[in-house]
Amino acid sequence: MSRILPSLLRQPFEAGLSKLLQPEGTGPDDFRFPEGEAALTAPDSVSWRVFKNPVSVFIGGVAAVLLELAEPGVRSGVWLHSSFRERPVERLRRTGYAAMMTVYGPRSRTEALIAGVTRRHGQVNGVAPDGRAYSAADPKLLDWVHATASFGFLEAYHRFVDPVSLPDRDRFYVEGQPAARLYGALSVPSSEADMAALLVRMAPQLEPSDVLHEFLRIVRVMPALPPALRPMQRLLVTAAVMVLPAGLRDRLDLASAATLSPWQEGLVRHVGAAMDHLVLRSHPAVQACRRLGLPDDHLYG
Repeated sequence: MSRILPSLLRQPFEAGLSKLLQPEGTGPDDFRFPEGEAALTAPDSVSWRVFKNPVSVFIGGVAAVLLELAEPGVRSGVWLHSSFRERPVERLRRTGYAAMMTVYGPRSRTEALIAGVTRRHGQVNGVAPDGRAYSAADPKLLDWVHATASFGFLEAYHRFVDPVSLPDRDRFYVEGQPAARLYGALSVPSSEADMAALLVRMAPQLEPSDVLHEFLRIVRVMPALPPALRPMQRLLVTAAVMVLPAGLRDRLDLASAATLSPWQEGLVRHVGAAMDHLVLRSHPAVQACRRLGLPDDHLYG
């Protein structure tokens, strides 16, 4: 059953969430108009269900970045050419906004945003510490970035919010392919089995580094979440490490960062499940429903 937070609680929570998902120069109207314009994915998609949950999106996003940073070429491109270390919250807002737009945004605005991202990728290149040249426009690196994002968001929702059936997990990967192609990723997983096979193939190329631990230190303490959830931020970061397959956690020297007590893990699940039923009217998911003439609680029943 859907719930609408009492106004005294909903308003500050929504204000914090809006600040997180709307970097400077953007706003809810980006998802509300043009009226009737379709998104890249449909309202009855698995993607619309998964991305509406701010708890699992945060957990999944951190998990995805850990897998991305474990690949030397991606790590060099992200860590050396972005502002994350100096302005992590600002970078998080831009990334979160892009993710929400890719799922819920009107197609015309989404395609324009992705075109801008791909232009910037074309300017990012260099030599990784292992001596290999890298480019942010390399389709193989883009394949990995897209795949790890899909894996992180889906696994976080499945583990800490609501189990997702195997057919729906396969659907989720298929739904992400049109956006992947726009971003320049040409060979991304189309099923759960494809994703599992990719993780096995990529494992020998993934490596531990100080960057992974620095990233975790930053995301544990930066003021990322709405104030109502901020006391749980460290737990959610630990949950993100737990999303990674156990073998990869060991390989990346992250096993010690993946420990929640049973009551802590239960708390994360409880909060994740509760957030799945709270209608946040400023959330891109609700704004997109309004754009398409659907009720605010369309995704929350």
